[in-house]
Amino acid sequence: MNRLITLSCCLTAAVLLSPVATGADDNDKQAAAKLAQARFDQLKRLAGQWTGKAPHDTGQHEGTTTYKLTSGASTVMETAFAGTDHEMITMYHLDGDAIVLTHYCVLGNQPRMKCIPTADTKKLDFKFSGGTNLDPAKDMHMHDATFELLSDDHIRTTWTMYTAGKPDHSSTFDLQRKK
Repeated sequence: MNRLITLSCCLTAAVLLSPVATGADDNDKQAAAKLAQARFDQLKRLAGQWTGKAPHDTGQHEGTTTYKLTSGASTVMETAFAGTDHEMITMYHLDGDAIVLTHYCVLGNQPRMKCIPTADTKKLDFKFSGGTNLDPAKDMHMHDATFELLSDDHIRTTWTMYTAGKPDHSSTFDLQRKK
């Protein structure tokens, strides 16, 4: 009889406490979604042309990167090395409570990355979360990206390339808004 009473009390407590736990989870998800939206709004404010030093096979040179809002301002499209045989597109958008990107690389693969929340509101860290046309254990691919939002008119992005499952090299773009 004591077991039955104990079991009954435990079940009642579980039923009564489950909405509290669910409410906390919902609050966490709402807070994460709100943070992701605020960070995505930072990316949206990049719309326009940016110029500055960009790495290339032959060293650093002046380059232009364009950010454009598309799809009803739900997506930010980045175009780097436009009009060259190294042209690449990166698409950024919200996916629930996270910012994600797909990088359409000159290598012919399409790595995906997810923004990992940090306390630094001026920095966006993207980490590899999969991709198409690549085996991350073998193939060369962009694996990580970091955005430093230094001011409204100055950003620095660093892209890390992996080969054979390990960091190969990083390329940093130091860009100023073209006025």
